[in-house]
Amino acid sequence: MVFRPKLSTLRWTLTLCVALLAACANDKYDPTAKWSVDQLYQEAKDELAAGAYEKAIGYYEKLEGRAAGTPLAQQAQLDRAWAYYKNSDPVQAVATLDRFIKLHPASPALDYALYLKGLVNFNDNLGFLSSLAGQDLAERDPKQAMDSFDAFKELVARFPDSKYAPDAKARMAYIRNTLARSDIYVARFYFNKGAYVAAVNRVQQVIQDFRDVPAVEEALFLLYQCYDRLQLTQLRDDTRRVLEASFPDSVWLYPEKAPKKKSWWKFW
Repeated sequence: MVFRPKLSTLRWTLTLCVALLAACANDKYDPTAKWSVDQLYQEAKDELAAGAYEKAIGYYEKLEGRAAGTPLAQQAQLDRAWAYYKNSDPVQAVATLDRFIKLHPASPALDYALYLKGLVNFNDNLGFLSSLAGQDLAERDPKQAMDSFDAFKELVARFPDSKYAPDAKARMAYIRNTLARSDIYVARFYFNKGAYVAAVNRVQQVIQDFRDVPAVEEALFLLYQCYDRLQLTQLRDDTRRVLEASFPDSVWLYPEKAPKKKSWWKFW
């Protein structure tokens, strides 16, 4: 006996197959398929400006593939790095920039790529809540600061006339002071633990490596305190004289001269 399905069953099965095929087709449907590269770039820029960073990133990825080998593809890669940065994804932003720098060493936008790489690491801070809590940026792992400094340093060395060079130099000065204060933070930890010799070694390294940064004032004061605890009176007094001569209005020696700081929650 041969089984023959009913006509209604066949129709239902056929309808289901058509629906499944349609669903699969919809999953693969790309609304940008017929867009020109110029239209795709403009849409990506509009989404980026509107703050729709994930959508902009998707458009830039498509554009890199469709315009491969053209200046527009390079621009899309740089813009995608910026979109990652704005989307709070510094890891992907730096990875995209590293790829750009490796693939396009002769690009006229290389100075901008280096500047943006430095900027991403420079602003990879502790976050909103840490800022409110008053946590010092010098207390964090200095790796991002060092990576930022290296990118800015390469930019200034290779492109001294770049329009980004002046800002890079200013940020480098800030980073050097932050790195110095990071070492002072470690030295202060040793001091509080009673490891005065270790603290002296760390502070002396700061003074030697970062002679022209504001943090040297605090370093000298900490060195003065260490010598005092070690009862090395001659070195202590010599250090105080250097501190007074270099910073006659030192807020470390004369705390009463320090400007009063308002708490973050006070508005008056």
